[in-house]
Amino acid sequence: MSKITERVEELVSPIVADLGFELVDVEYVKEGPDFYLRIAIDKPEGIDISDCAVASEKISEVMDKEDPIKEAYFMDVSSPGAERPLKKEKDYAAAVGNPIYVKLYEEIDGDKEWLGELLSYDAETIKMSVKIKTRTKELELPRKKIAKIRRAVIF
Repeated sequence: MSKITERVEELVSPIVADLGFELVDVEYVKEGPDFYLRIAIDKPEGIDISDCAVASEKISEVMDKEDPIKEAYFMDVSSPGAERPLKKEKDYAAAVGNPIYVKLYEEIDGDKEWLGELLSYDAETIKMSVKIKTRTKELELPRKKIAKIRRAVIF
């Protein structure tokens, strides 16, 4: 499915950019019997429903013409929300000093899920600060072991 998301990203990136938006994420997944193409877009002042509708219409035209997905699917164009995924280096840079949620492929220090503050990152690792009961601990996590990473909203 990564070939599909790569091709969709190639097709929709120029459309999204022409509209003045940022392409945040493209996800193609099967849930139950159905396939879903989810496209997240953003802009500095945030995305509203009319932005999504305009982008969806333009993207649909290209998707119908190019037909990169052979099976039937549902397409959803939306905002990435407050808990946007960290996909690109600029996403990581913008998240430094902020709360993040990390899910790993395998346990590190006895856990696969971590919630804390992103302290720093490089091509190989991320460093984050996490609270465990009453103490704070710094973790260094290999990026290749990260299944999902996103901003987190903490109340």
